[in-house]
Amino acid sequence: QVQVGESGGGLVQAGGSLRLSCAASGPFSTYAMGWFRQAPGKEREFVAALVWSTGMTSYGDSVKGRFTISRDNDKNMVYLQMNSLKPEDTAVYYCAVHGGRKYEYWGQGTQVTVSS
Repeated sequence: QVQVGESGGGLVQAGGSLRLSCAASGPFSTYAMGWFRQAPGKEREFVAALVWSTGMTSYGDSVKGRFTISRDNDKNMVYLQMNSLKPEDTAVYYCAVHGGRKYEYWGQGTQVTVSS
């Protein structure tokens, strides 16, 4: 059974930083791992992704230059370092595993709240 879990969310003041972690385990092959977020009343938004074989990364326009995705190969974990946080970054952040065709395994999400 595939399990994906996020941690590291919390409450932070604007301009602060948080680091999210994501652990994935189970019988799957990893093409990429990504972070998404969803704020109340809004659609889910792509935040960042990392292709496992190459290390290539990509970011949503709203987080470029502030967020960094990284990985620990041995532990099958991915991280999201979030700097210069803004109130509009407030959302539930989800980690997902891309098996080659689509993001098919998702975590439960972790809440990030940025106060002004």
